[in-house]
Amino acid sequence: MRESLLEVKNLKVSFFNRSGEVKAIRGVSFHVEKGEILGVVGESGSGKSVTSLSIMRLLKGTGKITEGEIIFKGENLLDKSEKEMMKIRGNDIAMIFQDPMTSLNPVFTVGNQISDVIRRHQGLSKINARKKEIEMMEKVGIH
Repeated sequence: MRESLLEVKNLKVSFFNRSGEVKAIRGVSFHVEKGEILGVVGESGSGKSVTSLSIMRLLKGTGKITEGEIIFKGENLLDKSEKEMMKIRGNDIAMIFQDPMTSLNPVFTVGNQISDVIRRHQGLSKINARKKEIEMMEKVGIH
């Protein structure tokens, strides 16, 4: 039997405004096993990004997870504090955003930005984060 890495159960997400509740995600369920790849496709506005942001616990503004479970490595992410999620994000789960405003900043070197993320999520010193950054860049063929 394969090990379930991520399981989303009956996820419901709503956005709240002056007019009331707008139900964005209505009972999404899926699971991803270790070593498996899941592609999520759909029309614009179908909830792909909201689902992903919910898994990462990065919903902003009036967006709220109203029901469901997000089980990652056997633990419900909805029970985690923001501090605990900061340790998980970037170390165990990562997201590549499609919005160009959340991409790399051209004012800073790629290395500095990678190092900054490593320091933030892994609590390493500048020197150790720089070593890890160089190691990661070499792994993908950037010298």
